[in-house]
Amino acid sequence: MTTPAALDLTADPDDLTATLVDIASVSGTEEPLADLIEAALRALPHLEVLRSGNAVLARTHLGRATRVILAGHIDTVPIADNVPSRSEGDLIHGCGTTDMKSGDAMMLHLAATLPEPSRDLTFVFYDCEEVEHERNGLTRIERELPDWLTGDLAILGEPTNGAVEAGCQGTAAVEVRLSGRRAHSARSWLGSNAIHAAAPVLARLAQYPGRDVDIDGCVYREGLNAVRINGGVAGNVIPDECVVQVNFRFAPDRDADDALAFVTTFFDGFDVRVLDVAPGARPGLSAPAAAEFVAAAGGTAVAKYGWTDVARFATLGIPAVNYGPGDPSLAHTREEHVSRQQIREMAAVLRTFFS
Repeated sequence: MTTPAALDLTADPDDLTATLVDIASVSGTEEPLADLIEAALRALPHLEVLRSGNAVLARTHLGRATRVILAGHIDTVPIADNVPSRSEGDLIHGCGTTDMKSGDAMMLHLAATLPEPSRDLTFVFYDCEEVEHERNGLTRIERELPDWLTGDLAILGEPTNGAVEAGCQGTAAVEVRLSGRRAHSARSWLGSNAIHAAAPVLARLAQYPGRDVDIDGCVYREGLNAVRINGGVAGNVIPDECVVQVNFRFAPDRDADDALAFVTTFFDGFDVRVLDVAPGARPGLSAPAAAEFVAAAGGTAVAKYGWTDVARFATLGIPAVNYGPGDPSLAHTREEHVSRQQIREMAAVLRTFFS
C-alpha cells in the first residue's frame, strides 16, 4: 500500500473515495491523510485553510447571506483485512467506504470544483470521531476555534444511503446494581442470589413498549435495552452482586436531564448509576437553509436512528442533517462497501444546492 504524493480533488468523487480508503487512517493515525488533505486544500486560492492537530479546516469568504458547514471525520475503525480498496462493478469495497470516506470525497471534490458557491462554505475534516468524546477533533475545535463552527446549517457526510437524515437520537448508559449475600451453592437458602434479583429488571425492560415521537415530520422511536449483564463469583458460590448495563436511545424532544429522570423513574426502587449521557438533536427543518436543502435533495427527510455529531451543532444552535453515501448498516463491518453511482448522484445534489 503506497501513499500517493498528492490528492487530486478534481477527480470524480468515487475515484477519490478509493484513493482516500487506500490511505489507512485508523483513529489516532490520521496524520498522513490529514497532511495530504491540507496540502490539496492550501493549493486552492479561494479557501482560507487552518490545521488543528490532525483536523483540516477550510472556508470561503464571499460575503454570502448564509454559511453552511460541511463536516466529515477522516478516521476509521480498525482495518479488518479490507484495505486497500477493491472495485467490483459499481461497488467500492474497503474500510471507510461508507463510514465515511465517500462523504469526505464528496465534500473535498466540491471544495475544489466550486470556487464561487451561492452560500459561503466551511469545510471541517476532523480526526478521532470513532473513539472517545475527548479525543474527537470537534471537541478540540469547539474549544479552541469556535468561530469555525458558526453557520446557518451543518451537513455531516455520515452514511445515509442517499436520504437526508435529520437530527439524531440521544443516548444514555446506566447501570442497575443488584445486591445479595454469598453462600455455598450447596446451601443456597443461606444466601441471596443477586443474579436472580435481576429478573424484575429484565422483565421491566422486556415489557417496555417504546415511544414514537414526530418532530418536523421525522418519527423518532425510543429504545430501552439491557446491553450487558455481569455477575457471578465461582461455580459453587451464590453471587452477591449483579450489574445490568442499560442503554436508552431517546427522542430529541427530551434533553439529557429529562432522559435520566425517565430512566431513574423507570427503575424506581433499584440502585441506578449513570455512566454517560449525550443529548440528541432536533431536526431543525423549519430553519430556511435546512428546508431548502431538504427540497434540493428530494423533498423528504427521515429521522436519524443513532447518535452522530449533528448533536454538537444542535447544541450550538445550528440545524444539522446527515447526508452521505453508503448503507449505514454496513459501517464498521468487514463487508463495508459503497456504490459509485450513489456517490456521484449525491455529489451532484450538493453541487446543485450550492450553485
